[in-house]
Amino acid sequence: MKSKILSAIKKYDKIIIHRHIRPDPDAYGSQGGLAEIIKASFPQKQVYTVGQEDETLLYLRKMDKISNDVYEGALVIVCDTANTERISDQRYTKGDLLIKIDHHPNMDPYGDLLWVDTEASSVSEMIYEFFLSGQNDGLIMTDEAARLIFAGIVGDTGRFIYPSTTNKTFAYAGELIKYQFSRTELFDRMYELAPNLIKLQGYILQHFHMLDSGAAVVKMDSSLLQKYEATPAEASVLVGELGHVKELKAWVFFIEEEDQIRVRFRSKGPIINQLARCYKGGGHPFAAGASIYSWDEAEKVISDLNDLCESWTI
Repeated sequence: MKSKILSAIKKYDKIIIHRHIRPDPDAYGSQGGLAEIIKASFPQKQVYTVGQEDETLLYLRKMDKISNDVYEGALVIVCDTANTERISDQRYTKGDLLIKIDHHPNMDPYGDLLWVDTEASSVSEMIYEFFLSGQNDGLIMTDEAARLIFAGIVGDTGRFIYPSTTNKTFAYAGELIKYQFSRTELFDRMYELAPNLIKLQGYILQHFHMLDSGAAVVKMDSSLLQKYEATPAEASVLVGELGHVKELKAWVFFIEEEDQIRVRFRSKGPIINQLARCYKGGGHPFAAGASIYSWDEAEKVISDLNDLCESWTI
């Protein structure tokens, strides 16, 4: 499949790369890393990265603004996006050929060419693997591409501590850091928090509710977010903060937005993407999400997570 994707890239003069809404470093890293590889390898091609920008991730990359006519006769590639509803910029259908590159369970097999590897730590890892497979056939790695891909791998592995981290992940990271970019600067930008978010972090650690089953709950309604002057996107960055709690099996964050309540699941063992699917969400076995529309519905989610944790044993 990697060779088919490279053949498609060589064929088209215009290439537009999308990723998912509410992006994270892997979304930006895989999208931008692939774009930089293609630009360096085929300078004559027009390569664009599109999607709604996240101000907290602008240190990684700024998106291109393109008109609808650019899609005519273009190759469209979507990175790190499991289903079509989550693709940022729904013009992805307007191109000539569509490619999906992803590492989530393939519940929505969209696209003309699909490369899905659920064993990969991140799509950024897949993009580096794509480079390795094609480096003898014209693909060139750059310092900027390496920086973006490394950031995506770091982000989706939680700095190499999540179970998805493999020997291959470490090997690729070891090769990427040989390129010229500042890891110190990158880590500082990825993990620095504004004072208001540090205070919200403290609130979370003091007020999370842990159940006897080993499940834990954090609720952040709009009034709480206003108190700490935090946006829902900023609050979402703190979802992993409970990962060091002893005897915790899985947890859920409820983060209120204008028109919905975002449900963020994390787990140390129970498979939680199946639970997320019950609420029209999805994700990885140990990191998933969904949306609900009332706090009464949140109580049902908590009950389901509690049952899941009660029935789970090592």
